[in-house]
Amino acid sequence: MTYTPTYLQARYGAQAAAWPVPHHPVVEHILSHRSVRNFLPDALPPDTVQTLVAAAQSAPSSSNLQTWSVVAVHSQHSRDRLAELAGNQAHIRTAPLILVWLADLSRIARIAQYKDQPADGLPYLDTYLMAVIDAALAAQNAVVAAEALGLGTVYIGALRNQPEAVAQVVGTPAGVFPVFGLVVGHPDPARPAAIKPRPPQASVLHHERYTAPASLTDEIGDYDAQLRDFQASEGLSEIDWSDLVLQRLANADSLKGRHRLVEALQGAGFPLR
Repeated sequence: MTYTPTYLQARYGAQAAAWPVPHHPVVEHILSHRSVRNFLPDALPPDTVQTLVAAAQSAPSSSNLQTWSVVAVHSQHSRDRLAELAGNQAHIRTAPLILVWLADLSRIARIAQYKDQPADGLPYLDTYLMAVIDAALAAQNAVVAAEALGLGTVYIGALRNQPEAVAQVVGTPAGVFPVFGLVVGHPDPARPAAIKPRPPQASVLHHERYTAPASLTDEIGDYDAQLRDFQASEGLSEIDWSDLVLQRLANADSLKGRHRLVEALQGAGFPLR
């Protein structure tokens, strides 16, 4: 049985009717995802972190190298400091938990030292990239699990604005790098989050070979207008998506400190050969 649910319409607009999805609770759960930025300060149920990490560890890991770790930050003092480092995002302070996801090559380095064997592949870019991918896969599994438990989440990429300072807060050694955060908590029912629209699938889906669209209109369609409608409904400042992405990547200053990421990585023990 297929149908076109309201959350798919919210994601894609009118085009959603062209390809109704199978009626399945797991698919519904994933398609209804939304980022939550308004949380209650209530504590999480016992063992929530363990459940989320079990979900995270159930994600694939490249070659089963397990090159990620996560720091669960509960203390108000540390969350306040992380909020300050991440552009003063209030939800980091309000929610009871932020998970700091780490690319972690230190574990393999310790294994090599213990067994007195080389691990000369650690300093290479692909190894770091593998660790970042592992962390992202693990974190997204945790997101799906958290939402299944009725919790809300939002990723915090702004931890990379000042990664050295974040490392001091969570105590990471050489060979470990904070790649992003994940705020977890009870959504505030008085300020529910909405499903954010996405560009048409034609902008990201290619068959057999990558094919550049003939025009920008073909690529992003009505997405600028759809996102403006979403912003207006949420009481946000209205700006075309196409202008937003250019604003975000206009120059080094617009990266808000992340332009020096290679330097920060090298300082954290990632030579990136």
